[in-house]
Amino acid sequence: MTGQWETDQFRAQVQQALDDFLDSRQDMLTPLGPDAARLVTQARTTVAGGKRFRAAFCYWGYRALAPAPDAATEAGLVRACAALELLHASALVHDDYMDASDTRRGRPATHRALAEEHRAQRWRGDAGQYGAAAAILLGDLLLSWADELLRRCGLPADRVTAALEVFDLCRTEVIAGQFLDVSVQARGHADVATALTVLRYKSAKYSIERPLHIGAALAGAGEEQLAALTDVGLPLGEAFQLRDDLLGVFGDPQETGKPAGDDLVEGKRTVLVALALEGAPPADRELLDSLLGTPGAATEVDRLRAVITDSGARDRVEAMIAELTGTALASLPAAAPDTTARAVLGALADAATQRRL
Repeated sequence: MTGQWETDQFRAQVQQALDDFLDSRQDMLTPLGPDAARLVTQARTTVAGGKRFRAAFCYWGYRALAPAPDAATEAGLVRACAALELLHASALVHDDYMDASDTRRGRPATHRALAEEHRAQRWRGDAGQYGAAAAILLGDLLLSWADELLRRCGLPADRVTAALEVFDLCRTEVIAGQFLDVSVQARGHADVATALTVLRYKSAKYSIERPLHIGAALAGAGEEQLAALTDVGLPLGEAFQLRDDLLGVFGDPQETGKPAGDDLVEGKRTVLVALALEGAPPADRELLDSLLGTPGAATEVDRLRAVITDSGARDRVEAMIAELTGTALASLPAAAPDTTARAVLGALADAATQRRL
């Protein structure tokens, strides 16, 4: 991966690494029969596509500190990057079930797809419960496989051990962050500070900061280098998730693969929503709070969008994204001495935070 950064080429390499790994797991599970084969098939569906931001930040976390790798190192590094996509797939499968989401990337969410298989086969028991059980197990399996792929990526053992220490921390953070999110939704209330904490631990750290750290650890980074990458990755991860929150309310279903205003129907207590509830007049605040997370939100999406916009929350989130991205970019020179890595990370920052609404 020397010279100019070829995004499509990199994504294809990551997909090939995932396909090769799943081929090996399919061979291992074949003796278990057709049910195990169906599980691997669903795993393939789950890891197909996507922007591969986590893999890319891992790769350029490595390249920020190390020269262009030789062919063998490159192959091992791509496998390590692919491990983060398995972690991401695991989180999405579990998240979709917990949020009762119907779709993911324009396809049925895993628990919905597997429930439909149950109905189509006219099996006994509750189809929804079957889909839920299968999704939990698939998410667990993908999480286990993520660890396995990183451990066996083929890079030097001491570097992999250092990366696994970051990976362990990353998994703890994202699972704890997910529980914070579930608890906030259950209480039906989150102020801006609480919403920011959820955002940081559920998404921001594992989306950009920790992938950068894992790549850097594979390159032999020390504590000072990891801290410099935090100055880039943490604000950029927060900006990334704030953009995702805007997409969850204002995004085009053709672009997001989810219904319009899906976060409103799911009752997400995001920073955007917290700011809207803080800034809206009493009548609008009551309307948003009462409809959030109810079936009625699906029929009032335009009205709720107007409440959020009129409250000033949308503009405030856009300003936060701009400020956080600026902070991250200002920290890039210290974090990425390599000029090519610095340029590509700047482009990735733009891609991650300026996705289309």
